[in-house]
Amino acid sequence: MSKTRIWMVVGCCLFALAARAQGQRKAGLWQVTSQMSMSGMPNMPAMGSHTQQVCVTQAMIDKYGGPYSNPQNAQCQVTNVSVTSTGMSADLSCTGRTTMTGTVKTTFVDANTTKTTMLMNMTMGNGQAMTMTMDATSTYKGPDCGSVQPLAMPPSQ
Repeated sequence: MSKTRIWMVVGCCLFALAARAQGQRKAGLWQVTSQMSMSGMPNMPAMGSHTQQVCVTQAMIDKYGGPYSNPQNAQCQVTNVSVTSTGMSADLSCTGRTTMTGTVKTTFVDANTTKTTMLMNMTMGNGQAMTMTMDATSTYKGPDCGSVQPLAMPPSQ
């Protein structure tokens, strides 16, 4: 699996879950900086950090509590969501090119910042098992998304 595909699948899921749990977070531009590590994939070079901007619409907040978009070539389900005044936790399972299961935990640092850790177990098409850990910080940048387009809303569930 390429690094780009991993970042796309995990980055979308991660921010979707973190923002989903944020409750009354603000519509507008959010910046997510994440770092990922993987075990079980011997030829995978270090991932480093990755920063992306996400446009959160009011419709996303109203329906999902924040942005939610299944990653390309994957269908993800969120279960056992527990939201408190200080954070959230949930289980995540995705199918598609890669099967993944795991947990996500988000801490609400303040009204404009969250910190999230996601631990995922994956099985590749060849049966190889891997464990991925991703840590991310999401920061609200402002109400104007500028040229950043919102994620496409998934079909009604």
